[in-house]
Amino acid sequence: MTAFPRQRPRRLRSTPALRRLVAETSLEPRHLVLPMFVADGITDARPIPSMPGVFQHTRDSLRAAAADAVTAGVGGLMLFGVPVEADKDSTGAAGIDRDGILNIALRELAADLGDATVLMADTCLDEFTDHGHCGVLDDRGRVDNDATVDRYVELAVAQADSGAHVVSPSGMMDGQVAAIRDGLDAAGHSDVVILAYAAKFASAFYGPFRDAVASGLQGDRRSYQQEPGNAREALREVALDLAEGADIVMVKPAMSYLDVIAAAADLSPVPVAAYQVSGEYAMIAAAGANGWIDGRAAALESLIGIRRAGADIVLSYWAADAAGWLA
Repeated sequence: MTAFPRQRPRRLRSTPALRRLVAETSLEPRHLVLPMFVADGITDARPIPSMPGVFQHTRDSLRAAAADAVTAGVGGLMLFGVPVEADKDSTGAAGIDRDGILNIALRELAADLGDATVLMADTCLDEFTDHGHCGVLDDRGRVDNDATVDRYVELAVAQADSGAHVVSPSGMMDGQVAAIRDGLDAAGHSDVVILAYAAKFASAFYGPFRDAVASGLQGDRRSYQQEPGNAREALREVALDLAEGADIVMVKPAMSYLDVIAAAADLSPVPVAAYQVSGEYAMIAAAGANGWIDGRAAALESLIGIRRAGADIVLSYWAADAAGWLA
């Protein structure tokens, strides 16, 4: 880098107004998406112990919290359904059922909020299967890619029928984006957006989320989620999803994969999202609660770091709080 001996960078940091003027990366409420959980069979919102401040919502508490988040200015809501155990089966039928908890909640939020926000749905089977995997199992207990993709198409169409603006296939099955696009178009939902979990890693940071959705997973998901060390493979997955018609591509988790987010942003002609997952949220929340760090400052710093890496959209459990802090 060329030396400029008369420059003094600190001049541009001397007042809040100067710092704001020359800020290279912004964090605004519109950049943030709030993941939310709606559970069947509960009468009051239920705190998730491993995710302080996050709840399994009833349908009514979901509607109230969603309205508050939209009023705060968040860019969108990502909805996950949690059926009662008795409704789970080997193929995740509760996710496709028009009267299943996720599809009912989508219809209610769509009626309440209309186009005032972007209503997103998680298009996966793990919340709805008794075995906890993201797909249909074959007779050897392995996830069957093609049978699972067929189920994802049914899920996506059901979610679009229920009012989702965005469907979000997260299972990392080969060919899922193209099949869902074809299925949505055939069902008259050509305007529904596909947010593809293009690079979803087999991460240790998902633990609290599995509490949130009452996952019954035994074993792991390494046969379909990516190895944490494989950045080139992640970019190949991004390129494949783009070729299949993804409207947005996502990297998950975020904070340990900032290099992948940056590389995806360089590659992608469509918006790039990143998911600050439950374990990332929980470790900052726990450290803040114990007084080891300034939790609010750390949360905002983490979000601006994800934006700086290249994410156009950040899914975070702090979305509504951060929107208020930024107001």
